[in-house]
Amino acid sequence: MKLSEAALKVLKARYLREGETPEEMFRRVALWVAQSELLYGPASEVHRWEEEFYDLMSSLKFLPNSPTLMNAGTKINQLAACFVLPVEDSLKEIFETLKTAALIQKTGGGTGFSFGKLRRKGAKVESTGGKASGPLSFIKLFDQATQTIKEGGKRRGANMGVLPASHPDLVEFVNAKRDKKSLQNFNLSVFCPDAFFEAAVKGEDWEFVEPKDGKVVGKANAKELLRLISQAAWECGDPGILYADEINRHNPTPALGPIEATNPCGEVPLLPYEACNLGSVNLSKFVKEGKVDWEGIRSTVEKAVRFLDDAIDASSFPHPKIEEAVKGNRKVGLGVMGWAEMLLKLQIPYASEEALKLARRLMSFINETAHRTSAQLAQERGPFPNLKLSVFKGKPMRNATLTSIAPTGTISLIAGTTPSIEPLFAISYRKKVLNGEELPIVEPLFLKFASKYLNREQLKEAIELGSVQPLKGVPKEVKELFKTALEIPPKWHLKVQAAFQRHTDNAVSKTVNLPENATVEEVERVFLEGYRLKLKGTTVFRFGSKEGVIEIGLKSGKIECNC
Repeated sequence: MKLSEAALKVLKARYLREGETPEEMFRRVALWVAQSELLYGPASEVHRWEEEFYDLMSSLKFLPNSPTLMNAGTKINQLAACFVLPVEDSLKEIFETLKTAALIQKTGGGTGFSFGKLRRKGAKVESTGGKASGPLSFIKLFDQATQTIKEGGKRRGANMGVLPASHPDLVEFVNAKRDKKSLQNFNLSVFCPDAFFEAAVKGEDWEFVEPKDGKVVGKANAKELLRLISQAAWECGDPGILYADEINRHNPTPALGPIEATNPCGEVPLLPYEACNLGSVNLSKFVKEGKVDWEGIRSTVEKAVRFLDDAIDASSFPHPKIEEAVKGNRKVGLGVMGWAEMLLKLQIPYASEEALKLARRLMSFINETAHRTSAQLAQERGPFPNLKLSVFKGKPMRNATLTSIAPTGTISLIAGTTPSIEPLFAISYRKKVLNGEELPIVEPLFLKFASKYLNREQLKEAIELGSVQPLKGVPKEVKELFKTALEIPPKWHLKVQAAFQRHTDNAVSKTVNLPENATVEEVERVFLEGYRLKLKGTTVFRFGSKEGVIEIGLKSGKIECNC
Protein backbone atom coordinates (compact mmCIF):
# COMPACT_ATOMS: atom_id res chain seq x y z
CA MET A 1 0.00 0.00 0.00
CA LYS A 2 1.54 3.27 -1.14
CA LEU A 3 -0.07 6.46 0.15
CA SER A 4 0.67 9.99 -1.02
CA GLU A 5 1.98 12.68 1.30
CA ALA A 6 -1.43 14.41 1.13
CA ALA A 7 -3.18 11.16 2.06
CA LEU A 8 -0.92 10.61 5.04
CA LYS A 9 -1.54 14.18 6.24
CA VAL A 10 -5.32 13.86 6.11
CA LEU A 11 -5.22 10.42 7.74
CA LYS A 12 -3.11 11.74 10.60
CA ALA A 13 -5.30 14.81 11.05
CA ARG A 14 -8.69 13.10 10.98
CA TYR A 15 -8.64 9.32 10.96
CA LEU A 16 -5.75 7.70 12.81
CA ARG A 17 -5.87 7.15 16.55
CA GLU A 18 -2.81 8.18 18.53
CA GLY A 19 0.16 6.08 17.45
CA GLU A 20 -1.87 4.25 14.79
CA THR A 21 -0.54 3.57 11.29
CA PRO A 22 -2.76 3.44 8.16
CA GLU A 23 -2.32 -0.34 8.09
CA GLU A 24 -3.44 -0.57 11.71
CA MET A 25 -6.44 1.64 10.93
CA PHE A 26 -7.57 -0.69 8.15
CA ARG A 27 -7.01 -3.69 10.45
CA ARG A 28 -9.08 -2.04 13.20
CA VAL A 29 -11.95 -1.37 10.80
CA ALA A 30 -11.78 -4.83 9.20
CA LEU A 31 -11.82 -6.63 12.54
CA TRP A 32 -14.68 -4.60 13.96
CA VAL A 33 -16.92 -4.91 10.89
CA ALA A 34 -16.16 -8.61 10.49
CA GLN A 35 -17.43 -9.25 14.04
CA SER A 36 -20.94 -8.99 12.58
CA GLU A 37 -20.34 -12.35 10.91
CA LEU A 38 -20.85 -13.95 14.35
CA LEU A 39 -24.55 -13.09 14.07
CA TYR A 40 -24.99 -15.29 11.02
CA GLY A 41 -22.37 -18.03 11.00
CA PRO A 42 -19.50 -19.80 12.76
CA ALA A 43 -16.69 -17.91 14.46
CA SER A 44 -14.26 -19.14 11.82
CA GLU A 45 -15.93 -16.80 9.33
CA VAL A 46 -14.87 -13.75 11.35
CA HIS A 47 -11.18 -14.26 10.64
CA ARG A 48 -11.85 -15.07 6.99
CA TRP A 49 -13.82 -11.89 6.40
CA GLU A 50 -11.48 -9.79 8.49
CA GLU A 51 -8.74 -10.72 6.03
CA GLU A 52 -10.99 -10.12 3.01
CA PHE A 53 -12.08 -6.70 4.31
CA TYR A 54 -8.51 -5.72 5.21
CA ASP A 55 -7.26 -6.65 1.73
CA LEU A 56 -10.17 -4.75 0.17
CA MET A 57 -9.25 -1.51 1.96
CA SER A 58 -5.47 -1.76 2.15
CA SER A 59 -5.32 -2.42 -1.61
CA LEU A 60 -7.33 0.82 -1.99
CA LYS A 61 -9.77 -1.01 -4.26
CA PHE A 62 -12.62 -0.03 -1.93
CA LEU A 63 -12.98 2.42 0.92
CA PRO A 64 -15.98 2.96 3.23
CA ASN A 65 -17.30 6.39 4.19
CA SER A 66 -15.25 8.50 6.59
CA PRO A 67 -17.15 7.76 9.85
CA THR A 68 -16.43 4.05 9.41
CA LEU A 69 -12.70 4.67 9.07
CA MET A 70 -12.74 7.11 11.99
CA ASN A 71 -15.02 5.33 14.44
CA ALA A 72 -15.03 1.54 13.88
CA GLY A 73 -13.68 -0.21 16.95
CA THR A 74 -13.65 2.97 19.06
CA LYS A 75 -15.89 4.19 21.88
CA ILE A 76 -17.90 6.22 19.36
CA ASN A 77 -18.48 3.39 16.88
CA GLN A 78 -21.01 5.27 14.75
CA LEU A 79 -20.31 4.14 11.18
CA ALA A 80 -22.87 5.84 8.93
CA ALA A 81 -22.23 9.05 6.99
CA CYS A 82 -25.75 10.07 5.94
CA PHE A 83 -28.80 10.86 8.02
CA VAL A 84 -32.19 12.51 7.51
CA LEU A 85 -34.14 13.78 10.50
CA PRO A 86 -37.74 15.05 10.69
CA VAL A 87 -38.55 18.66 11.56
CA GLU A 88 -42.09 18.86 12.92
CA ASP A 89 -44.04 22.05 13.57
CA SER A 90 -43.57 22.43 17.33
CA LEU A 91 -40.76 23.87 19.43
CA LYS A 92 -40.43 20.67 21.45
CA GLU A 93 -39.99 18.50 18.34
CA ILE A 94 -37.68 21.00 16.63
CA PHE A 95 -35.31 21.04 19.57
CA GLU A 96 -35.44 17.26 19.95
CA THR A 97 -34.32 17.04 16.32
CA LEU A 98 -31.58 19.61 16.95
CA LYS A 99 -30.30 17.51 19.87
CA THR A 100 -30.21 14.35 17.74
CA ALA A 101 -28.46 16.22 14.91
CA ALA A 102 -25.81 17.42 17.38
CA LEU A 103 -25.13 13.85 18.49
CA ILE A 104 -24.84 12.71 14.87
CA GLN A 105 -22.50 15.52 13.84
CA LYS A 106 -20.30 14.92 16.87
CA THR A 107 -19.57 11.46 15.43
CA GLY A 108 -18.80 12.68 11.90
CA GLY A 109 -22.22 12.11 10.30
CA GLY A 110 -24.00 14.59 8.04
CA THR A 111 -27.66 15.50 8.41
CA GLY A 112 -30.45 16.44 6.04
CA PHE A 113 -33.76 18.06 6.95
CA SER A 114 -36.95 19.10 5.23
CA PHE A 115 -38.25 22.28 6.81
CA GLY A 116 -41.43 22.05 4.75
CA LYS A 117 -43.76 21.27 7.66
CA LEU A 118 -42.96 24.51 9.48
CA ARG A 119 -45.65 27.14 9.09
CA ARG A 120 -44.85 30.27 7.14
CA LYS A 121 -43.29 33.36 8.65
CA GLY A 122 -45.97 35.53 10.22
CA ALA A 123 -48.55 32.73 10.57
CA LYS A 124 -50.54 32.77 13.80
CA VAL A 125 -49.36 30.55 16.67
CA GLU A 126 -52.56 29.64 18.53
CA SER A 127 -50.88 28.41 21.73
CA THR A 128 -49.18 31.75 22.38
CA GLY A 129 -51.17 34.19 20.29
CA GLY A 130 -47.91 35.24 18.62
CA LYS A 131 -46.59 34.83 15.09
CA ALA A 132 -44.40 32.08 13.65
CA SER A 133 -40.83 33.00 12.78
CA GLY A 134 -40.76 30.73 9.71
CA PRO A 135 -38.41 27.96 8.50
CA LEU A 136 -35.40 30.18 7.85
CA SER A 137 -35.14 31.22 11.49
CA PHE A 138 -34.77 27.58 12.50
CA ILE A 139 -32.35 26.79 9.69
CA LYS A 140 -30.15 29.57 11.10
CA LEU A 141 -30.45 27.99 14.55
CA PHE A 142 -29.36 24.59 13.21
CA ASP A 143 -26.51 26.25 11.33
CA GLN A 144 -25.20 27.93 14.46
CA ALA A 145 -25.38 24.66 16.39
CA THR A 146 -23.31 22.95 13.71
CA GLN A 147 -20.78 25.78 13.82
CA THR A 148 -20.41 25.19 17.55
CA ILE A 149 -20.13 21.41 17.35
CA LYS A 150 -17.70 21.23 14.40
CA GLU A 151 -18.33 17.47 14.34
CA GLY A 152 -16.00 16.69 17.22
CA GLY A 153 -13.16 18.52 15.48
CA LYS A 154 -12.71 15.78 12.88
CA ARG A 155 -15.02 16.87 10.07
CA ARG A 156 -16.59 20.20 9.21
CA GLY A 157 -20.31 20.15 9.93
CA ALA A 158 -22.51 19.34 6.97
CA ASN A 159 -26.26 19.79 6.55
CA MET A 160 -28.84 19.79 3.80
CA GLY A 161 -31.79 22.13 4.20
CA VAL A 162 -34.74 21.32 1.93
CA LEU A 163 -37.87 23.36 1.31
CA PRO A 164 -40.75 22.36 -1.00
CA ALA A 165 -41.30 24.68 -3.94
CA SER A 166 -44.86 25.24 -2.69
CA HIS A 167 -43.84 26.67 0.70
CA PRO A 168 -44.88 30.33 1.20
CA ASP A 169 -41.37 31.25 2.42
CA LEU A 170 -39.69 29.93 -0.74
CA VAL A 171 -38.33 33.29 -1.91
CA GLU A 172 -36.70 34.03 1.47
CA PHE A 173 -35.19 30.51 1.43
CA VAL A 174 -33.82 30.91 -2.11
CA ASN A 175 -32.17 34.22 -1.21
CA ALA A 176 -30.76 33.00 2.11
CA LYS A 177 -27.12 32.51 1.03
CA ARG A 178 -26.78 35.28 -1.55
CA ASP A 179 -24.83 37.42 0.92
CA LYS A 180 -22.15 34.65 0.82
CA LYS A 181 -21.87 34.80 4.60
CA SER A 182 -25.00 33.12 5.95
CA LEU A 183 -25.61 29.40 6.47
CA GLN A 184 -22.09 28.28 5.65
CA ASN A 185 -22.74 24.89 7.29
CA PHE A 186 -25.73 24.21 5.04
CA ASN A 187 -26.35 23.19 1.47
CA LEU A 188 -29.82 24.30 0.38
CA SER A 189 -32.12 22.61 -2.14
CA VAL A 190 -35.61 23.31 -3.42
CA PHE A 191 -37.83 20.22 -3.58
CA CYS A 192 -39.51 20.64 -6.97
CA PRO A 193 -42.26 18.36 -8.35
CA ASP A 194 -42.79 17.81 -12.07
CA ALA A 195 -45.70 20.26 -11.99
CA PHE A 196 -43.34 23.09 -11.04
CA PHE A 197 -41.20 22.61 -14.15
CA GLU A 198 -44.27 22.18 -16.35
CA ALA A 199 -45.61 25.48 -15.02
CA ALA A 200 -42.21 27.16 -15.47
CA VAL A 201 -41.95 26.08 -19.10
CA LYS A 202 -45.47 27.37 -19.80
CA GLY A 203 -45.01 30.54 -17.76
CA GLU A 204 -47.96 29.70 -15.52
CA ASP A 205 -48.65 30.72 -11.94
CA TRP A 206 -47.45 28.58 -9.05
CA GLU A 207 -49.37 28.34 -5.79
CA PHE A 208 -47.88 28.70 -2.31
CA VAL A 209 -49.57 26.51 0.30
CA GLU A 210 -49.60 26.91 4.08
CA PRO A 211 -48.26 23.59 5.48
CA LYS A 212 -50.45 23.64 8.60
CA ASP A 213 -53.86 23.70 6.89
CA GLY A 214 -53.16 23.18 3.18
CA LYS A 215 -54.69 26.52 2.17
CA VAL A 216 -53.36 28.50 -0.78
CA VAL A 217 -51.90 31.74 0.58
CA GLY A 218 -50.24 33.21 -2.48
CA LYS A 219 -49.11 32.82 -6.09
CA ALA A 220 -46.12 33.65 -8.24
CA ASN A 221 -45.08 33.07 -11.82
CA ALA A 222 -43.24 29.70 -11.95
CA LYS A 223 -40.85 30.84 -14.68
CA GLU A 224 -39.86 33.86 -12.59
CA LEU A 225 -39.35 31.64 -9.56
CA LEU A 226 -37.08 29.30 -11.55
CA ARG A 227 -35.15 32.34 -12.75
CA LEU A 228 -34.77 33.53 -9.14
CA ILE A 229 -33.46 30.10 -8.09
CA SER A 230 -31.05 30.18 -11.02
CA GLN A 231 -29.90 33.71 -10.16
CA ALA A 232 -29.13 32.70 -6.57
CA ALA A 233 -27.30 29.54 -7.69
CA TRP A 234 -25.34 31.63 -10.23
CA GLU A 235 -24.24 33.98 -7.47
CA CYS A 236 -23.35 31.54 -4.67
CA GLY A 237 -23.94 27.92 -5.73
CA ASP A 238 -27.15 27.59 -3.66
CA PRO A 239 -29.84 26.44 -3.82
CA GLY A 240 -29.67 23.25 -5.82
CA ILE A 241 -32.67 21.41 -7.17
CA LEU A 242 -34.09 18.11 -5.95
CA TYR A 243 -36.54 16.51 -8.39
CA ALA A 244 -39.26 15.46 -5.93
CA ASP A 245 -41.36 13.18 -8.15
CA GLU A 246 -38.38 11.40 -9.69
CA ILE A 247 -37.01 10.71 -6.22
CA ASN A 248 -40.30 9.24 -5.05
CA ARG A 249 -40.85 7.23 -8.22
CA HIS A 250 -37.84 5.25 -7.02
CA ASN A 251 -38.73 5.16 -3.32
CA PRO A 252 -38.15 1.48 -2.42
CA THR A 253 -40.57 1.58 0.54
CA PRO A 254 -43.46 3.85 -0.52
CA ALA A 255 -45.79 2.34 2.09
CA LEU A 256 -43.60 3.88 4.80
CA GLY A 257 -44.22 7.37 3.44
CA PRO A 258 -42.78 9.81 0.89
CA ILE A 259 -39.16 10.90 0.80
CA GLU A 260 -38.80 14.63 1.50
CA ALA A 261 -35.07 15.19 2.05
CA THR A 262 -31.57 13.91 1.33
CA ASN A 263 -28.21 13.80 3.04
CA PRO A 264 -25.95 16.90 2.76
CA CYS A 265 -24.61 16.20 -0.74
CA GLY A 266 -27.83 14.83 -2.17
CA GLU A 267 -26.75 11.30 -3.10
CA VAL A 268 -29.01 9.53 -0.59
CA PRO A 269 -32.73 10.39 -0.42
CA LEU A 270 -33.95 9.05 2.92
CA LEU A 271 -37.07 8.76 5.06
CA PRO A 272 -37.11 10.46 8.48
CA TYR A 273 -34.64 8.84 10.91
CA GLU A 274 -33.01 6.74 8.20
CA ALA A 275 -29.23 6.56 7.84
CA CYS A 276 -27.07 4.99 5.15
CA ASN A 277 -23.61 3.42 5.11
CA LEU A 278 -21.64 4.35 2.00
CA GLY A 279 -18.53 3.03 0.31
CA SER A 280 -16.85 3.42 -3.06
CA VAL A 281 -15.08 1.17 -5.54
CA ASN A 282 -11.85 2.67 -6.86
CA LEU A 283 -12.27 2.27 -10.63
CA SER A 284 -8.69 3.30 -11.33
CA LYS A 285 -7.56 -0.07 -9.95
CA PHE A 286 -9.50 -2.04 -12.56
CA VAL A 287 -7.77 -1.36 -15.85
CA LYS A 288 -5.45 -4.12 -17.07
CA GLU A 289 -3.52 -3.89 -20.32
CA GLY A 290 -5.82 -1.17 -21.62
CA LYS A 291 -9.05 -3.02 -20.80
CA VAL A 292 -11.59 -2.96 -17.97
CA ASP A 293 -11.07 -5.74 -15.42
CA TRP A 294 -14.71 -6.82 -15.12
CA GLU A 295 -13.95 -9.86 -12.97
CA GLY A 296 -11.98 -7.72 -10.52
CA ILE A 297 -14.90 -5.27 -10.25
CA ARG A 298 -17.38 -8.12 -9.72
CA SER A 299 -15.34 -9.64 -6.90
CA THR A 300 -14.81 -6.25 -5.23
CA VAL A 301 -18.50 -5.31 -5.42
CA GLU A 302 -19.57 -8.62 -3.86
CA LYS A 303 -17.19 -8.15 -0.92
CA ALA A 304 -18.06 -4.46 -0.56
CA VAL A 305 -21.80 -5.16 -0.30
CA ARG A 306 -21.15 -7.72 2.43
CA PHE A 307 -18.90 -5.20 4.21
CA LEU A 308 -21.58 -2.50 4.11
CA ASP A 309 -24.27 -4.89 5.33
CA ASP A 310 -22.03 -6.02 8.19
CA ALA A 311 -21.32 -2.38 9.03
CA ILE A 312 -25.02 -1.85 9.82
CA ASP A 313 -24.88 -4.48 12.55
CA ALA A 314 -21.47 -3.25 13.74
CA SER A 315 -22.64 0.33 14.21
CA SER A 316 -23.91 2.20 17.24
CA PHE A 317 -26.80 4.62 16.75
CA PRO A 318 -27.39 8.04 18.33
CA HIS A 319 -31.16 7.51 18.69
CA PRO A 320 -33.43 4.41 19.04
CA LYS A 321 -35.63 5.59 16.15
CA ILE A 322 -32.57 5.75 13.87
CA GLU A 323 -31.59 2.18 14.76
CA GLU A 324 -35.15 1.02 14.10
CA ALA A 325 -35.33 2.76 10.71
CA VAL A 326 -31.84 1.66 9.62
CA LYS A 327 -32.30 -1.98 10.56
CA GLY A 328 -35.82 -1.99 9.13
CA ASN A 329 -34.63 -1.13 5.60
CA ARG A 330 -30.88 -1.85 5.77
CA LYS A 331 -30.07 0.68 3.05
CA VAL A 332 -26.50 0.81 1.79
CA GLY A 333 -24.92 2.93 -0.92
CA LEU A 334 -22.06 1.50 -2.95
CA GLY A 335 -20.58 4.00 -5.40
CA VAL A 336 -17.44 4.69 -7.37
CA MET A 337 -14.42 6.97 -7.46
CA GLY A 338 -11.56 7.24 -9.94
CA TRP A 339 -13.80 7.48 -13.02
CA ALA A 340 -11.67 10.19 -14.65
CA GLU A 341 -8.48 8.22 -13.99
CA MET A 342 -10.01 5.07 -15.47
CA LEU A 343 -10.87 7.02 -18.61
CA LEU A 344 -7.31 8.37 -18.86
CA LYS A 345 -5.93 4.84 -18.58
CA LEU A 346 -8.32 3.71 -21.31
CA GLN A 347 -7.54 6.84 -23.40
CA ILE A 348 -11.22 7.79 -23.55
CA PRO A 349 -12.20 11.49 -23.41
CA TYR A 350 -14.53 12.37 -20.52
CA ALA A 351 -16.96 14.25 -22.77
CA SER A 352 -17.54 11.55 -25.37
CA GLU A 353 -20.17 9.04 -26.43
CA GLU A 354 -17.66 6.28 -25.75
CA ALA A 355 -17.40 7.42 -22.12
CA LEU A 356 -21.19 7.53 -21.75
CA LYS A 357 -21.50 4.03 -23.18
CA LEU A 358 -18.91 2.72 -20.74
CA ALA A 359 -20.54 4.59 -17.82
CA ARG A 360 -23.90 2.95 -18.49
CA ARG A 361 -22.36 -0.49 -18.89
CA LEU A 362 -20.15 -0.10 -15.84
CA MET A 363 -22.83 1.14 -13.44
CA SER A 364 -25.32 -1.41 -14.74
CA PHE A 365 -22.77 -4.13 -14.01
CA ILE A 366 -22.06 -2.79 -10.51
CA ASN A 367 -25.75 -2.37 -9.69
CA GLU A 368 -26.74 -5.82 -10.94
CA THR A 369 -23.84 -7.44 -9.08
CA ALA A 370 -24.78 -5.58 -5.90
CA HIS A 371 -28.44 -6.63 -6.17
CA ARG A 372 -27.48 -10.24 -6.82
CA THR A 373 -25.21 -10.21 -3.78
CA SER A 374 -27.95 -8.69 -1.62
CA ALA A 375 -30.38 -11.41 -2.76
CA GLN A 376 -27.81 -14.05 -1.79
CA LEU A 377 -27.33 -12.42 1.62
CA ALA A 378 -31.11 -12.45 2.08
CA GLN A 379 -31.06 -16.23 1.57
CA GLU A 380 -28.29 -16.59 4.16
CA ARG A 381 -29.38 -13.98 6.71
CA GLY A 382 -32.98 -13.11 5.94
CA PRO A 383 -34.43 -10.12 4.03
CA PHE A 384 -34.73 -6.61 5.42
CA PRO A 385 -37.68 -6.52 7.85
CA ASN A 386 -39.77 -4.02 5.83
CA LEU A 387 -39.63 -6.15 2.68
CA LYS A 388 -43.43 -6.56 2.59
CA LEU A 389 -43.77 -2.76 2.57
CA SER A 390 -41.36 -2.43 -0.33
CA VAL A 391 -41.30 -2.70 -4.11
CA PHE A 392 -39.47 -6.05 -3.80
CA LYS A 393 -42.56 -8.10 -2.90
CA GLY A 394 -41.90 -11.74 -3.71
CA LYS A 395 -38.17 -11.08 -4.24
CA PRO A 396 -36.22 -11.36 -0.98
CA MET A 397 -33.53 -8.71 -0.67
CA ARG A 398 -31.19 -8.00 2.21
CA ASN A 399 -31.06 -4.25 1.51
CA ALA A 400 -33.69 -1.79 0.31
CA THR A 401 -31.06 0.12 -1.70
CA LEU A 402 -27.61 -0.94 -2.85
CA THR A 403 -26.00 1.85 -4.87
CA SER A 404 -25.32 5.55 -4.46
CA ILE A 405 -22.64 7.83 -5.89
CA ALA A 406 -21.10 10.09 -3.26
CA PRO A 407 -18.59 12.96 -3.77
CA THR A 408 -15.73 10.92 -2.16
CA GLY A 409 -13.70 14.09 -1.64
CA THR A 410 -11.58 12.75 1.22
CA ILE A 411 -11.53 9.00 0.60
CA SER A 412 -10.50 9.55 -3.04
CA LEU A 413 -7.58 11.61 -1.73
CA ILE A 414 -6.63 8.70 0.54
CA ALA A 415 -6.95 6.32 -2.43
CA GLY A 416 -4.85 8.64 -4.60
CA THR A 417 -7.38 8.96 -7.38
CA THR A 418 -9.95 11.35 -8.84
CA PRO A 419 -13.12 12.01 -6.83
CA SER A 420 -16.36 10.22 -7.67
CA ILE A 421 -17.37 10.59 -11.34
CA GLU A 422 -15.92 14.10 -11.67
CA PRO A 423 -13.39 15.06 -14.38
CA LEU A 424 -9.96 16.50 -13.59
CA PHE A 425 -10.66 19.86 -11.96
CA ALA A 426 -7.68 21.69 -13.47
CA ILE A 427 -4.16 21.00 -14.69
CA SER A 428 -2.81 23.39 -12.07
CA TYR A 429 -4.17 25.97 -9.66
CA ARG A 430 -3.41 28.07 -6.60
CA LYS A 431 -5.56 27.39 -3.57
CA LYS A 432 -5.92 29.62 -0.53
CA VAL A 433 -5.85 27.77 2.77
CA LEU A 434 -7.15 28.85 6.17
CA ASN A 435 -4.08 30.90 7.11
CA GLY A 436 -4.32 32.89 3.86
CA GLU A 437 -1.33 31.17 2.27
CA GLU A 438 -1.57 30.27 -1.43
CA LEU A 439 -0.62 26.72 -2.26
CA PRO A 440 0.47 25.91 -5.83
CA ILE A 441 -1.02 22.57 -6.88
CA VAL A 442 -0.32 20.55 -10.01
CA GLU A 443 -2.67 17.66 -10.81
CA PRO A 444 -0.44 14.58 -10.34
CA LEU A 445 -2.52 12.48 -12.73
CA PHE A 446 -1.91 15.02 -15.47
CA LEU A 447 1.84 14.63 -15.02
CA LYS A 448 1.46 10.86 -14.88
CA PHE A 449 -0.49 10.53 -18.13
CA ALA A 450 0.36 13.65 -20.14
CA SER A 451 4.07 12.82 -20.36
CA LYS A 452 3.07 10.18 -22.93
CA TYR A 453 1.71 12.85 -25.25
CA LEU A 454 3.50 16.14 -24.50
CA ASN A 455 7.15 17.14 -24.52
CA ARG A 456 8.83 18.88 -21.59
CA GLU A 457 8.16 22.42 -22.84
CA GLN A 458 4.51 21.67 -23.56
CA LEU A 459 4.09 20.20 -20.07
CA LYS A 460 5.58 23.34 -18.51
CA GLU A 461 3.32 25.60 -20.55
CA ALA A 462 0.23 23.56 -19.67
CA ILE A 463 1.10 23.79 -15.96
CA GLU A 464 1.64 27.55 -16.24
CA LEU A 465 -1.70 28.07 -17.99
CA GLY A 466 -3.63 25.41 -16.06
CA SER A 467 -4.85 23.96 -19.35
CA VAL A 468 -3.77 22.04 -22.45
CA GLN A 469 -6.31 23.71 -24.71
CA PRO A 470 -4.31 26.87 -25.69
CA LEU A 471 -1.18 24.86 -26.57
CA LYS A 472 -0.05 24.86 -30.20
CA GLY A 473 1.03 21.70 -31.95
CA VAL A 474 -0.94 19.38 -29.67
CA PRO A 475 -3.30 16.96 -31.47
CA LYS A 476 -7.03 17.50 -31.02
CA GLU A 477 -7.53 14.04 -29.51
CA VAL A 478 -4.96 14.80 -26.81
CA LYS A 479 -6.69 18.08 -25.97
CA GLU A 480 -10.01 16.21 -25.72
CA LEU A 481 -8.45 13.68 -23.34
CA PHE A 482 -7.25 16.39 -20.95
CA LYS A 483 -10.29 18.67 -20.87
CA THR A 484 -10.89 19.82 -17.31
CA ALA A 485 -14.08 20.52 -15.37
CA LEU A 486 -14.52 24.10 -16.58
CA GLU A 487 -13.68 23.17 -20.19
CA ILE A 488 -16.34 20.48 -20.40
CA PRO A 489 -19.71 21.89 -21.56
CA PRO A 490 -22.52 21.70 -18.97
CA LYS A 491 -24.53 19.31 -21.16
CA TRP A 492 -21.74 16.74 -20.86
CA HIS A 493 -21.61 17.03 -17.07
CA LEU A 494 -25.34 16.30 -17.08
CA LYS A 495 -25.03 13.45 -19.60
CA VAL A 496 -22.40 11.74 -17.45
CA GLN A 497 -24.57 12.16 -14.35
CA ALA A 498 -27.59 10.76 -16.19
CA ALA A 499 -25.60 7.77 -17.47
CA PHE A 500 -24.67 6.79 -13.92
CA GLN A 501 -28.07 7.71 -12.43
CA ARG A 502 -29.86 5.32 -14.80
CA HIS A 503 -28.34 2.37 -12.91
CA THR A 504 -28.10 3.80 -9.39
CA ASP A 505 -30.70 3.01 -6.70
CA ASN A 506 -30.26 6.18 -4.69
CA ALA A 507 -28.90 9.32 -6.33
CA VAL A 508 -25.72 10.79 -7.80
CA SER A 509 -23.82 13.67 -6.23
CA LYS A 510 -22.29 15.56 -9.15
CA THR A 511 -21.34 19.19 -9.64
CA VAL A 512 -22.05 20.91 -12.93
CA ASN A 513 -19.04 23.22 -13.15
CA LEU A 514 -19.60 26.45 -15.05
CA PRO A 515 -17.01 29.00 -16.18
CA GLU A 516 -17.02 32.44 -14.59
CA ASN A 517 -18.64 34.02 -17.67
CA ALA A 518 -21.61 31.63 -17.63
CA THR A 519 -25.01 33.33 -17.56
CA VAL A 520 -28.04 32.94 -15.31
CA GLU A 521 -29.88 31.58 -18.35
CA GLU A 522 -27.31 28.80 -18.64
CA VAL A 523 -27.89 27.85 -15.00
CA GLU A 524 -31.62 27.76 -15.67
CA ARG A 525 -31.07 25.48 -18.68
CA VAL A 526 -29.02 23.13 -16.49
CA PHE A 527 -31.89 22.83 -13.99
CA LEU A 528 -34.42 22.21 -16.76
CA GLU A 529 -32.19 19.69 -18.52
CA GLY A 530 -31.67 17.84 -15.24
CA TYR A 531 -35.45 17.49 -15.02
CA ARG A 532 -35.70 16.22 -18.62
CA LEU A 533 -32.87 13.72 -18.06
CA LYS A 534 -34.68 12.30 -15.01
CA LEU A 535 -31.96 13.14 -12.53
CA LYS A 536 -32.78 13.18 -8.83
CA GLY A 537 -30.87 16.36 -8.11
CA THR A 538 -28.74 19.02 -9.76
CA THR A 539 -26.04 21.26 -8.28
CA VAL A 540 -24.19 23.98 -10.17
CA PHE A 541 -21.03 25.83 -9.26
CA ARG A 542 -19.95 28.82 -11.32
CA PHE A 543 -16.24 29.45 -11.03
CA GLY A 544 -15.61 32.71 -9.20
CA SER A 545 -18.90 32.72 -7.31
CA LYS A 546 -16.82 32.21 -4.17
CA GLU A 547 -14.11 34.83 -4.36
CA GLY A 548 -10.43 34.27 -3.78
CA VAL A 549 -10.47 30.53 -3.08
CA ILE A 550 -8.92 29.06 -6.24
CA GLU A 551 -6.98 30.58 -9.13
CA ILE A 552 -6.49 28.42 -12.22
CA GLY A 553 -2.91 28.12 -13.49
CA LEU A 554 0.50 29.01 -12.07
CA LYS A 555 1.26 32.08 -14.17
CA SER A 556 3.36 33.89 -11.58
CA GLY A 557 6.42 32.64 -9.79
CA LYS A 558 8.87 29.90 -10.59
CA ILE A 559 7.42 26.66 -11.92
CA GLU A 560 9.14 23.39 -11.17
CA CYS A 561 8.33 20.52 -13.52
CA ASN A 562 9.86 17.14 -12.75
CA CYS A 563 8.86 15.69 -16.09
